[in-house]
Amino acid sequence: MSILRRDLVKLGAGLSLMGTSGRFAYAQSAPPAAKQAPKTVPFDNGTVRAIAQKLARSTYAPPPQSLPSAISNLDFDQFRGITFNPDRALWHGQSLAFEVEFFPRGFLYKPRIAMNEVIGGQSTPIAYDPDLFSYANPMLRVTDDLGFAGLRLRYAINTPGEMEECAVFLGASYFRAVAKGQNYGLSARGFANGTGNTKGEEFALFREFWLEKPEPGVQSVVIHALLDSPSVTGAFSFTIRPGDTTVFDVQSSLFPRQDITESGIAALTGMFYFDANEHNHVDDWRPAAHDSEALQVWTGSGQQLYRPLVNPTDLQFSAFQDSSPHGFGLMQRKRSFHDYEDLALNYEKRPSLWIEPIGNWGDGAVDLVEIPTPNEVNDNIVTFWRPKDALKAGQEYNFTYRMYWGWDTPWPTPLARVAGTRIGAVTDHADARMFVIDFTGAPFQNIPQDAHFHLISQASPGTIRNVVVEPNPNIKGWRTTFEFVPGDAKASELQAQLASDQGPISEKWMYRWTP
Repeated sequence: MSILRRDLVKLGAGLSLMGTSGRFAYAQSAPPAAKQAPKTVPFDNGTVRAIAQKLARSTYAPPPQSLPSAISNLDFDQFRGITFNPDRALWHGQSLAFEVEFFPRGFLYKPRIAMNEVIGGQSTPIAYDPDLFSYANPMLRVTDDLGFAGLRLRYAINTPGEMEECAVFLGASYFRAVAKGQNYGLSARGFANGTGNTKGEEFALFREFWLEKPEPGVQSVVIHALLDSPSVTGAFSFTIRPGDTTVFDVQSSLFPRQDITESGIAALTGMFYFDANEHNHVDDWRPAAHDSEALQVWTGSGQQLYRPLVNPTDLQFSAFQDSSPHGFGLMQRKRSFHDYEDLALNYEKRPSLWIEPIGNWGDGAVDLVEIPTPNEVNDNIVTFWRPKDALKAGQEYNFTYRMYWGWDTPWPTPLARVAGTRIGAVTDHADARMFVIDFTGAPFQNIPQDAHFHLISQASPGTIRNVVVEPNPNIKGWRTTFEFVPGDAKASELQAQLASDQGPISEKWMYRWTP
């Protein structure tokens, strides 16, 4: 199954949880009357916020989802066979840096998502036309005013003058982007609620978009989105700058309809199937398969944490308590083809995604949810910021942050960094596991021949023994190995940090071991 298919399945699963109750009452998302001229209305930076605030005072009503019988049950291949005509893209042929294409409704994407163009402070609905699309099966062309399911942003990100897809908003509040030279991988979400809860997760929906027409020569574009769900509404503004690192500046305002105790701000969703730390239960010819290999956190106190991901046998929650974090993200550090050996999926080209909070986010935690998956089809990793206090109904909550879709974190570090985590059996000691951690980075540049480092380690519960720290000239770094003896423990939290006589010189490696 291709990566596109995997993402479609995941995003569609989110939509299937939505829109099962309520009467449609949101006039701005209603289908326009036949042949009615589009209505232009004033628009400014406060418009979507005002709509969201007003909407929060009413009962949730989902957008229309019914479709004509001819397309109501499209399969994946039929849906993929309906393609947007690039010559009909919004702003095509106008010598602007961006163009916008739209997705048809159908398959897993049935809600009608309203689209608007904003020019000079005036907003006009973008009209649907069946001839915006080409049809592999002409029988799937219907003349009803269907509207759209989502949008894709095009920009000359790799080759001057050649417009290519660089970002997509499709399904629930999911969106994703790439940097120059990359392929799609992990996704982001506007809001998460109840992720991993056995009672089921609520998936909010971006139900309407406003696309600001950029000025000639401007290499950024602004997209506004209205978030809606049974428990919350929200206004989002994305200022998008594609490039060597693609940057989203995000301003969001949330208006809970009810108290929310399991909120997720700046939620990221990816896939981790296996790597050298999680290969013993996967029979696969490749050395690794994942969108992201680790959660990285830069805490408000300045600590830099690195937590390799796992594909657990049971659902796992981890919470990294913090106050006003500097940032967090799902990272893909392995960048060689030989790290994956996959000609089709090119995991080495998947983006890392780093979240930089703007302003003080207060107390809370970076939560990590790891869900068991039997294959690489399912997105099984979610991380987000969870505020310490519940979001209260009737209140407004504002979160501003910057998203970096790219090859690494946006900031350099003087600390050594984890280059790999490997786990295996210990010969003649069935009760123990061998851990091998490689470190690379700035501290190992121009060090004397007699340099030495030691490991600061901890296991709770369990015992770490037979620690070895030695140079690894193959990576111009250092390696530590140790044996971990869990005893009767069913789970253990491990920590390790490389240090010199003056103190720690590496980020803190953290790991949750389970049998």
